[in-house]
Amino acid sequence: MVDLENKLNQFGIKPTAMRLLVLEVIGKQKCAISHKDLVDLFERADATTLFRTLKTFLEHKLIHTIDDGTGQIKYALCSEGCTCSPADLHSHFHCTICQKTFCLLNAKPSPINLPQNFTLQSINLVLKGVCDACS
Repeated sequence: MVDLENKLNQFGIKPTAMRLLVLEVIGKQKCAISHKDLVDLFERADATTLFRTLKTFLEHKLIHTIDDGTGQIKYALCSEGCTCSPADLHSHFHCTICQKTFCLLNAKPSPINLPQNFTLQSINLVLKGVCDACS
């Protein structure tokens, strides 16, 4: 738990019991997790509290969001040193069978030549197919 407290402190987030539990759960995930999935895991936790926790983590760039086209935003821990800038962006893979979404940290989107005076703020690249567990 001390490591989790240190991680929250490192990102300027006050460690509370709920924040520590949510960070622990997100950290153990092999794929991105939705707010609904978190609510299901935390049977006794308030959905609003979980949402606020996710929002705090997002604001402090501890986690990032993934819009995988399922209608549910997914959340995953940012990699070490990530600042959530376009240079830190990576691709995601959504399995059409198990519906899990994975960060592909080694699959960076190709640079895009934008027109003059355009500023890139985010990229949402989701590859869809069948993951290794479902193959």
